[in-house]
Amino acid sequence: MSNDTGTSPIAPTGSGYRAFVLGMLLLVYSFNFLDRQILGILAGPIRADLNLSKTEFGALGGIAFALLYAGLGIPLALLADRTSRSWVITGSLAVWSGFTALCGYATSFSMLFWCRLGVGVGEAGGVAPSYAFIADYFPPKERARALAIYSLGIPLGLAAGALLGGYIAAAVNWRMAFIVLGLAGVILAPIFRLTVREPARGLYDKPVPKAPPSAAFAILARKPSFWLLALGASMSSLCGYGLALWLPSVLATTLHFDLLTLSRFIGALFLTGGCAGVFLGGWLADRLGQADRGIYAKLPAIAFVITAPLFALGISTHSPLLAFLFLLLPNGLNILWLGPVTTAVQHLVPAPMRATAAASFLLINNLIGIGVGPTLMGVAADMMTHRFGGGDALKYATLGALVFYLIAAVLMLLAVKPLRRNWVD
Repeated sequence: MSNDTGTSPIAPTGSGYRAFVLGMLLLVYSFNFLDRQILGILAGPIRADLNLSKTEFGALGGIAFALLYAGLGIPLALLADRTSRSWVITGSLAVWSGFTALCGYATSFSMLFWCRLGVGVGEAGGVAPSYAFIADYFPPKERARALAIYSLGIPLGLAAGALLGGYIAAAVNWRMAFIVLGLAGVILAPIFRLTVREPARGLYDKPVPKAPPSAAFAILARKPSFWLLALGASMSSLCGYGLALWLPSVLATTLHFDLLTLSRFIGALFLTGGCAGVFLGGWLADRLGQADRGIYAKLPAIAFVITAPLFALGISTHSPLLAFLFLLLPNGLNILWLGPVTTAVQHLVPAPMRATAAASFLLINNLIGIGVGPTLMGVAADMMTHRFGGGDALKYATLGALVFYLIAAVLMLLAVKPLRRNWVD
């Protein structure tokens, strides 16, 4: 089995080194979401300093990020499938962290918009190659758990972004929060490259005829399960990314939190609920999915049905204790899908095409989820402000968006049967 570049040694496959690699990938992924969440937790001071409307701020968290993040994902995944995935991940981390630091120097909406575009350029190359990396380091029976552990980077990064961003901004200002956390990612990039080696492609999988990575597009296009999984995840992400950006602002208004209290509250929600939900999804998928591949779609469907009403209760209450209790469970259930669905997508194509398959899935998920969700909520809130006032308008905008979780549940249920047929061992 040859490696990616023909020049770097094949990575060792011992359990200790595999755990180290997974830990490094998790750390990098945490920075991915840390750099996103500081925008949401610092919405108040950023909007006040730059005089931004809700529509403009929603665009910073949505369209500005998603345009190049989604569009460049496939080209960078093709590059990763043909060359070195570790180099692509390293370069991506350095670019998005550098632009995160530059966000701290923005003095207008347009400057911050361009910096967020740069963050999206970098993050475009981080996730899909990492999915393929993990699929080549771990055998099929362990992949959902490994991908779920990797996906812990989402709640860990969101929690760290909320806590560190809030504390640094309170101690200095919002600009210093972007600069410090961005530079930390720049420092991590060369450490990752020096310590993480390329795995052999398809090490734990059946041999398949050679085909270019671009052949993944034709394979996926013919599989209904791919479209249903991608659109189902997109409907969930539309609401999830919107809530990640706007929920801090909603809670600051309804619960009358200052910045430090808000950062602790949001950080605790992401850290406890999010980590439990992501790991539970991977564990259940590995445990139940060997007997029925449809479980990889059925588990997220069940989670989404429970998520919507609990979020509605948590957003509507004015009690901090009830808000925390109502929001804790859906903050885990709304991302439970990550381990099962990302594993399923890896099994819709042969091993050499996995990064490209993941990027194709992420293109749909991110264009709809990130591109539409945060911006849609901001636009809806601005449209309702004259009738309900600023705080209530944003609350009603987030409540209305919860219907997308129910749409996601329906799409995931429709994916169950075709996924059983389309699975590639």
